[in-house]
Amino acid sequence: MFAQLLQVLSWLAIPVGIYCAIDSWWFRPKRVIAAGSADAPDPPLVALLYYALPVLAIAVVMRLLSAEMLDFSLVLFSIAIVTGLIWSLDVLVFRDRRARAAEAAGRKLTDFPEPGTIDYARSFFPVAVIVLLARAFIFEPFRIPSDSMMPTLLDGDFIVVNKFAYGLRLPVVNRKVVEIGAPERGDVIVFRLPKDPRINYIKRLVGLPGDTVRIENDQLFINGEAIGYEELGRYNDGCYANMRLAVEQLGEHRHQTLACRTPAQGLASLRVPSCDRNQPYSWICDETLMNDGVDSGDRVLEVPAGHYLMIGDNRDNSEDGRYWGFVPEANLVGKATRIWFNFDVKRSKWFNWSRVGTRID
Repeated sequence: MFAQLLQVLSWLAIPVGIYCAIDSWWFRPKRVIAAGSADAPDPPLVALLYYALPVLAIAVVMRLLSAEMLDFSLVLFSIAIVTGLIWSLDVLVFRDRRARAAEAAGRKLTDFPEPGTIDYARSFFPVAVIVLLARAFIFEPFRIPSDSMMPTLLDGDFIVVNKFAYGLRLPVVNRKVVEIGAPERGDVIVFRLPKDPRINYIKRLVGLPGDTVRIENDQLFINGEAIGYEELGRYNDGCYANMRLAVEQLGEHRHQTLACRTPAQGLASLRVPSCDRNQPYSWICDETLMNDGVDSGDRVLEVPAGHYLMIGDNRDNSEDGRYWGFVPEANLVGKATRIWFNFDVKRSKWFNWSRVGTRID
């Protein structure tokens, strides 16, 4: 219900924002100059729209934070273009017109406040440009949208992504212009989903170009050698129950994984987005159906040149490279480094401050 309300308010923000921008830039200055006072009242409907605009803007921001299919670089680029154009048009055309109208009324332009649209445009233009450049070349925020990287990352974690770890790329077009570093086995990486580049995914890099990766009973074998793996016991968090909790060593990265040995036709093959936290223990690991059969996640994959194999730490609840293939180098966005915030209304109903600042390994 809350998500639907945010969506409606976000769509309402577009026409309301456009009208308020036009009014503050064109009609309000005429009303103020005609009245001869900066305190000239707005018509009731217009005043209502101005009061509603901040609420709608907050809804847009919250909608952006939860979006999975939005190109934020394109959004920032568009904001920079629109605000820069408005500011330029006002300097070149409309400011002189307002000055002449004020002079005709026997006043000076400085006697009246600057239109709010111009004030916002002048303020937001440099901010949008700076954030666009920082986001394109330095760091980018990203929200974890599912349980696929548990227990390393939780649904609702907001993380920092190092954009220059694997080279500098131009914003929007995502073309690499400077080589800096290469992905390493075990890195947690944000990338554009190959089958739909509008969507950003986050998984762990398991296979490098040329590797042969075998997944057997949720354990990894790379180029014929088993990677470090130690089971710690069973994992229960009130929604997931009886999952295998283990420690895995991939390159320099030592991290935990979750798994459940189930046949291909079992619960794990469904690969749903997350555990339903409105229903306690809705994801229960039941391994009684295995009978030494083939696990649902078992695969043997050969990573082609220029591509990478990405797999989630929550091995039986992750839609990853085992199911849709390999990630080309051009789709890499950056390396996940730290958690800077956590907010998941389904899990804790509030902010989880204990996760703030946690390093991602």
